Amino acid sequence: MTAKRASVVLVHGAWHGAWCWGPVISALAERDIATLSIDLPGHGNDRGALSDLHGDAERVRQALDACREPVVLVGHSYGGVVITEAGLHPMVSHLVYIASFNLDEGESAMSSAVTESDAAVLDHSGRPDALGHVHVADDGTSTVDDEGARILFYNDCSAATADWAVARLGPHPMQTLSQTPRAVAWRHRPSTYAICANDNIVHPDLQRILARRATTSVEWPTRPSPFLSRPDLVADLLSGIVLGSTAR
Repeated sequence: MTAKRASVVLVHGAWHGAWCWGPVISALAERDIATLSIDLPGHGNDRGALSDLHGDAERVRQALDACREPVVLVGHSYGGVVITEAGLHPMVSHLVYIASFNLDEGESAMSSAVTESDAAVLDHSGRPDALGHVHVADDGTSTVDDEGARILFYNDCSAATADWAVARLGPHPMQTLSQTPRAVAWRHRPSTYAICANDNIVHPDLQRILARRATTSVEWPTRPSPFLSRPDLVADLLSGIVLGSTAR
């Protein structure tokens, strides 16, 4: 595999692909920061089969093998589970979790809300029913209907951006959300957690609980897709971490 220059490696969440990071990549390029955005198996432009959590983490490790300088490894939503397992790679200098799951040993994305005692008091009133828009096929793959995607993912994006993104969503294997990581990288690497305060997917209060595990955290007034609605916030955060790491 050809060595790649990248200071930031981006891992998407469920149903998405590398395409979702496009505005962030452009914003980082303006700051002269090189990026690598990964399609997990069977997602985005990858026409292979879908995998499980461990296959997804292996895809990220393979990409990191090709990097020629230390990187900031970023995961959004389910992508946070993936970078938790893959993030012990020696090329990773810092982990960034965006509205995601920095799981501990024995936790899954589905169980994390109940394994934290504080999560029992989360107020779900007035929140859209995410599961009502997720449709699971007999083979265990899931899709999100167009209406649900607009409500859950993109309701602070422009209509044109939402239409563009909805058209690119694909299936995701549900088993990944109940699997547990084989490594817990945030216990061994510095990490930053970005809380999306108006998230319709991962409850903001659960994010605040999970953020306690990170070295530092920030909170943004966004829905769950700031890479499309506020790429400037994401780029500012990542460039600051990259430049801070370079200065040390």
